[in-house]
Amino acid sequence: MDKKTMSQMIKESYSSLSPGQRKAAEFILEHADEAVLLTAFQVGRNAGVSETTVIRLAYALGFSGYSQMQDRIRKEWLAGKQQDYIENDSVIENAEKENLFRRVIDQERKILLQLLDQVDEREVWEAINALIQADRVYIGGFGSSFAAAYWFYYTLKQIRGNVFISSPGGFLPEDVCDLTEQSAVVIFSFPRYRKEALKLASIAERQGSRIVAITDRQLSPIGQMAAVTLTTDELMDSGHHSIASVISILEVMIAGIEERDYERIAKRQQELEVLYAEQELFFE
Repeated sequence: MDKKTMSQMIKESYSSLSPGQRKAAEFILEHADEAVLLTAFQVGRNAGVSETTVIRLAYALGFSGYSQMQDRIRKEWLAGKQQDYIENDSVIENAEKENLFRRVIDQERKILLQLLDQVDEREVWEAINALIQADRVYIGGFGSSFAAAYWFYYTLKQIRGNVFISSPGGFLPEDVCDLTEQSAVVIFSFPRYRKEALKLASIAERQGSRIVAITDRQLSPIGQMAAVTLTTDELMDSGHHSIASVISILEVMIAGIEERDYERIAKRQQELEVLYAEQELFFE
């Protein structure tokens, strides 16, 4: 339990929680800065449930009581904030006058450092294995999520066959009707969440395919449906979504696939190089 974040624990237990416990859990995730200081009674009052419901939520998540759960909330909240006070003796008093380039890069650095503590390595390997073993991989990315989805599609297609992708505006029924229980569906979904992502997940679920979500938080609409949910800047209040964190997760997945499926990948790349040479695609 110690290696899982609160959002991961809540997601895993979400379907078995009562409506009241879900309300309390959502309040804790969305208002962690308040929950670190509130009693169980105060959390319940703010969430619109009873004190008993909050205490029962703690038990349902595997804690010995509310105090232990609050201690976990406090540790995660501090972990997300500690990067705001990182070493630098010369603190710039006026953030508005800070160099734009430095401000953006520093924010991305904080997000990537948080990513190290946030991502569950077991889930990453679970996603990697699903992509290696799948008979076909379908990648869905809609609206602004399509950019990262296409990067992953193009890179994955270099190392394995039967990889397909949606368009930015939707997907064709003909492309998803062949999904099976041996297939994997990778869905990218970030705010503002597109409805197409949920439609694709529903079809994949009906076909028995394994769903891997790349999203911003465990309890995002697509995160709740996926077998494996990999989150990006979940504990950061960045004000915008970081593409760097998304690509970092994807690069880790590609590296893991290359490590575990080396022989098949080497054979495919040799075959591709022959075709590239025949068609004179590159200057080299």
